[in-house]
Amino acid sequence: MTTQSVVNQHGDIARSAIPFERFAGLCAIIAGVGSLLYSISFILLRNASLSAFFLLLGGFLSLTVFVAVSQRFLQTHAAFARWAFLLGIIGALGALIHGGYDLANALQPPALSAAQASLPDAIDPRGLLVFGIAGLGLFFIAWLIGQDRFFPRPLSYLGYIMAVLLVGLYLGRLIILDPTHPLIVIPALLNGFILNPIWYVWLGVSLLRG
Repeated sequence: MTTQSVVNQHGDIARSAIPFERFAGLCAIIAGVGSLLYSISFILLRNASLSAFFLLLGGFLSLTVFVAVSQRFLQTHAAFARWAFLLGIIGALGALIHGGYDLANALQPPALSAAQASLPDAIDPRGLLVFGIAGLGLFFIAWLIGQDRFFPRPLSYLGYIMAVLLVGLYLGRLIILDPTHPLIVIPALLNGFILNPIWYVWLGVSLLRG
């Protein structure tokens, strides 16, 4: 195979990925808005059904985003792209399942004792997937974004900050337990109301540019 044919083949692959990237960009923007609505419904409105729905929706939309971003780097950073994809998908599926579990309980509340209600979720104990694994996946996604001039460099830095906050939230919920503790409340508010919506919308706009 000649050099020109290899270049043409890679160009065809890149062009075929553009429509999906734009679709993922739209999903990322909706995920950013949904993230803000989740925070509003969970913290301000304290509506269990709405917050569970937006968590479920965000997990589902994030699947598309992680596929699109990791796909860009399969030719240049294949191992890291697959690793980031795996962690990101696990975190997104964790949010999807966790949201679905909470939504089912909100619509049809089970009869549980106080001790049973305080037990950690069997699938996502103390936010292992939603915070811990998702934070690790976001860290590597942020690193990949920083390697490509297509993405704004500050988007990568913002991703690093979010990743640290997410992992910190998991450790806080695992060790401190008290949801009103400042080490849990402050990162949750900062990430939920500001950083997460901005990052997803910014990433979505970048992907929509093609």
